[in-house]
Parts: sequence; C-alpha cells; structure tokens
Amino acid sequence: MAAPGSVPSGALRAVLKPSAPLPPRSLPVRGYDFADGPDHAALLRSFLTTGFQATSFAQAAAEIHRMIEAKLEPLSEEERGRAGLGGQRPPSGCTIFLGFTSNLISSGVRESIRYLVQHNMVDVLVTTAGGVEEDLIKCLAPTYIGDFNLRGQELRQSGINRIGNLLVPNDNYCKFEDWLMPILEKMVDEQETQGTKWTPSRMIARLGQEINNPESVCYWAQKNKIPVLSPALTDGSLGDMIFFHSYKRPGLVLDIVEDLRLINTEAIFARKTGMIILGGGLVKHHIANANLMRNGADFSVYVNTAQEFDGSDSGARPDEAVSWGKIRMDATPVKVYADASLVFPLLVAETFAQRADAFPLDPAGQGPGEDLEAGK
Repeated sequence: MAAPGSVPSGALRAVLKPSAPLPPRSLPVRGYDFADGPDHAALLRSFLTTGFQATSFAQAAAEIHRMIEAKLEPLSEEERGRAGLGGQRPPSGCTIFLGFTSNLISSGVRESIRYLVQHNMVDVLVTTAGGVEEDLIKCLAPTYIGDFNLRGQELRQSGINRIGNLLVPNDNYCKFEDWLMPILEKMVDEQETQGTKWTPSRMIARLGQEINNPESVCYWAQKNKIPVLSPALTDGSLGDMIFFHSYKRPGLVLDIVEDLRLINTEAIFARKTGMIILGGGLVKHHIANANLMRNGADFSVYVNTAQEFDGSDSGARPDEAVSWGKIRMDATPVKVYADASLVFPLLVAETFAQRADAFPLDPAGQGPGEDLEAGK
C-alpha cells in the first residue's frame, strides 16, 4: 500500500512505462503547412508524414516509382530474348499489369487509364466486360453526372441507368447495339471463311480498331499492342449483344484458354512484374493468379475500399497474396483503402506523369527509355 501522499507505484509504472526504441525509419508526423501557400505537389509529398491513408498513398507512389525504375532498367541480350517470349510488346525490365473495374471506366478515371495506355506506360490490362463496353459506348454518347439518391423506379421508367452518381441513358446501349451488330457479323464471317480464332482479347483489340477514336482506352491498347484481358467478357452489355446476335447468326466462338496462356506467359517470362489493381473481384485475382506462375509479383499496389473480415479476395490485404505465392516474400506491397476515383489520378500525377519522357511512343519497336535514334 502506498504511503500517504505518495502515488501508487503500480499506477505510476503503468502510466509512465518507458518506451523501447521505435521501428527503423519511423518519421515524425507532420502535415502540410498552408502558410507556405497552396502548393499541390508539396501537399502530396507531405502525405508521407501525415498518417493514415495519406501515408499509404505516399507509400503507393513510392512503390510505383520502383516499378518504373525497374521497367527502365536495360536488359541483357539473354534477358531480352527471354522477356520477348512473353508477348508482342518490346520487352522491358518490368512488365506492369493494370487491373480496373468497370465503374472506373464509367467515371472520369477512364482518362487517367487512357493516358497510361496511350503513352505505353503499362503492358497488360485486365478488366470486366463493363470496362470494355463503357469505354466504347462513351465514344458513341456521353455518360452524365447524376446523384446517388435518384430513385431507381423513376429512372427505370425514364430509361436511364444509374452507376453510383453517374447516369447512362439507355439510348447509349441502343447506339452500341447498332454499332456492334455489323462487327459481330464480320467476326463470324472471318471465323468461317478465314479460320480466325477469336479470343476475348482479340475481340477487344478488334473493337478498339473499329471504334477508331483516340479518346478510347481500347483504341490505344490495340494500337500499342497492349493486350486487354477480360475472361468474363460476356457478363455485360457485350454479352447481351452477343446473345441477341446468336439467334440471327449462331456460331461465334471465344477461346478463353488462349487468353489464359497469354496472361500467364506475360508473367512467367517477365524479368520483373508490377501489379496496380484498382478495385477487386475478377480483375484483382486474375492478375494476382498470373503472377503466381512466377512465384509472385515484385511490386504491388492495391486501391480499394473492401475489408478482409468476410474472407473475400477483394478485401484481402497484400500479405494474404504473399501466403499464396502471388506476391514475393521480399516485396513491399501497399494497399490504399480509398475510392480510386479520388486516389488514382493523383497517383498518376505523382508517378507516371512525372516520367512521361521516359516512355516514348515507339513505332520502331524499341523498349521504353531507349533512344529512338539508336542504330542509325
């Protein structure tokens, strides 16, 4: 028992417990000081020491910078030959897989994704059916800003579809049908007369060519020989149109096994790989599973709002992927718990857009960062 006037020793030890040394590289918390004026670049840099998801954002930017540095590293002749087995694109030091769910194409994030594809900054795309069709439909008619609280019954009666707080008139899908049906007819013709073997990625490349619009992700992907993988391509409006067309002209075949070989081969023969995955579900697992074929990706960034308590793959943290061999044990992956419409354009601004000159548009087929004048 403590003497009168003395603090109880047990309470004293509990409250004033001495601290052990902090983990290595622990930084003092400090946010941006607006007394220095509105400097958006400095504001984003300050996120590293702000804490919470701001710090995760800064760590994600650093991880993407590591991907870019690895991508720009020169390859030996042997490495170039091996990496060249992975696909049609010029080999590089790091094959970057970008996955995104369809709602991001419906939103203005489409322009950030299109920028990366147009400038040869990524190597493989994985998305859902909506990620393909919404890109193409936007070339035919716009999507509009609406409100999360608009009533579904009234919208249905008006022929307007809601994606969160975005609105898509059903007339857009009618225009899409008018545009797509003749293409499906030609695809069946080529399958029957020329022996063309269609895969989802080959079909998406054809649609990108047919749309012939530089605002389109699919247009730039086919132009730059970036495969777009969508193993559930029929799960959306594209599937609806293929279904309707099959009554008029049955027989179209899409081979998903060839696309499975394509994405796995891209991972297997890459010198290093990076994963940037926006959202969850199919796109997240399809990329991660391909990287299992090489015993894990070297660099990884997840951006989503899903939680892991229900055991879903969408909510799983990167460390769960390490246990499956989908991310390497010595990697430094990052998950940002945030809406990608807020975060991804800022990540692009902080990373790829700052290195734009390192990714020349390259009709000669040279790798990223190489001098186009070389060999003259």
